[in-house]
Amino acid sequence: MKASLESLSASSLNSFLVRGFEEKKFSAPYHLHPELELTLILSGSGKRYVGSKMNDFYPGDFVLLGPNLPHCWKTEGEKNAEKSSSIVVQFKKDFLGDSFFEKPEMMPVVQLLNKSDSGIKFTGDTTFFKNKMQGLFDEQNSFKRVILLLDILHQLSLSKKKELIEKKKSNTVISVGEQQRLHWVMAYIVEHFKEEVSLSKAAAIASMTSAAFCKYFKKITRKTFIETVTDYRIDYAAQQLINTSYSISQISFDSGFNDLSHFHKTFKARMQLSPLCYRNIFLQRI
Repeated sequence: MKASLESLSASSLNSFLVRGFEEKKFSAPYHLHPELELTLILSGSGKRYVGSKMNDFYPGDFVLLGPNLPHCWKTEGEKNAEKSSSIVVQFKKDFLGDSFFEKPEMMPVVQLLNKSDSGIKFTGDTTFFKNKMQGLFDEQNSFKRVILLLDILHQLSLSKKKELIEKKKSNTVISVGEQQRLHWVMAYIVEHFKEEVSLSKAAAIASMTSAAFCKYFKKITRKTFIETVTDYRIDYAAQQLINTSYSISQISFDSGFNDLSHFHKTFKARMQLSPLCYRNIFLQRI
């Protein structure tokens, strides 16, 4: 599974896209596009994947993603749960012209957009922005839509309740081709880490030998391929321990570990706690 390049095209009457999605489960694969994206989750829950990070999402989850930052949302939960829905706004940095955001009045917004390369999650109560996004979605007048979007970006730039999603994003400079190759590999990990993941398959996706791929992947990400897969599995297991009542054995296998003792050892090495202690400590806090 490759990180697909999504092709977006605003109509001749609009300089950016505003779309609403309602599905049984979010179906978009791990993908990227040159536009920035604001996504607000209205209903549904599961895992949000941005770059190399995996986090839970719930109604009210609100993020700003920079250009070419791969992402997807994977709905999880009971089969008969409510539908997953969202409002998505996609726009280019120059959607109002090359120099619009160079004006001094726009400096806070420019700083916000620059930070979006790492992905930004807006924390706390997002009801205010939910109403703003719903108003933008409902507005039919294209001029008023521009004003509403600028207002949202301005309000977001002033908000103190935000955090970077990829706080330790690699500073390694890579070419566009290498970036695309890495996205393909990360897409493979995102789609399959809960199953058996093959180093040789990942190397084939990157069009490399296994030995060359291992060196390449560690150079770019500063972690080995296996470490990256393991990180996804442990993060997923930790979230399942907190958010479900599933047995530790079931969570182990659901997270991609085929050996329960290996799961315990790996989890404790990474989290400094056994899976049971990790769950109990969380339960004591609520």
